[in-house]
Amino acid sequence: MQVDRVAEEVLGTFGEHVASMRPDAVVDLLCFTVPSGRQLLEALVPIGSYLLHCGTIWVHGSAVEVPVTEDVVRRPLGDYGVQKAAIEELLLDEARRGTVRCTVLQPGHIVGPGWVPVNPVGNASLEVFNRLAKGEEVALPNFGLETVHHVHADDVAQAFVKALAHPAAASGESFHVVSGRAVTLRGYAESVAQWFGQPARLSFQPWETWAAAWEPADAQVTWEHIIRSPSMSIDKAAKILGYCPRFSSLEAIFESLMWLVDNGKVDAAGRRLAF
Repeated sequence: MQVDRVAEEVLGTFGEHVASMRPDAVVDLLCFTVPSGRQLLEALVPIGSYLLHCGTIWVHGSAVEVPVTEDVVRRPLGDYGVQKAAIEELLLDEARRGTVRCTVLQPGHIVGPGWVPVNPVGNASLEVFNRLAKGEEVALPNFGLETVHHVHADDVAQAFVKALAHPAAASGESFHVVSGRAVTLRGYAESVAQWFGQPARLSFQPWETWAAAWEPADAQVTWEHIIRSPSMSIDKAAKILGYCPRFSSLEAIFESLMWLVDNGKVDAAGRRLAF
């Protein structure tokens, strides 16, 4: 069934449409506001469907202790994180009251073939990869010690499948869905240069100096990532769901980069990538 979710939510019929199929389970990958989440939730309650919601690690905001666990107090930054945290609260409160079975899965920066990774300066510019491939200098903000936490798309799928298979254990819970460890911007840049057989020519600049050299939109994306510097624990997902990511952060990024090179989106400067 194909429906226009946005248009039908305005009419109040989206949840009804989904419920009309009487699904055993619903995997919701595209819910970004509380009213959107509530409409689907309320439609599924009468038929007892198991609802799996795709959240985000950005419900956490800046960390106090790392790796961050799912039970810490939410301190989201920005509208996206605030909305996702509110949706999580709505769904899990209902699940813990026994109204509905619901699980929230929180991916990090998704990568893999076809995806553009968050790059070693914390934004989406492919030019950063081009410069590293050519052995050119790349400036990093601050000391390059902020972190990003990627996850391969296949591992995100793995987590959803495992949650579907264990509703009794997973309902009423949220789970981080990331690789085993985050990477620093500096370590990430050095690794990418090495894959291209180049030395990493890195410089480090105070935030204000670094940001002034970029378009404001790109600098803002970097700020959004480094202010959070995510480093998340997957212990809970491993223990309850049996989640075991196949890809490390760097392995997942490498697959993305290979795809970008093969499809002419990143210039490998005549070099063959090697992990």
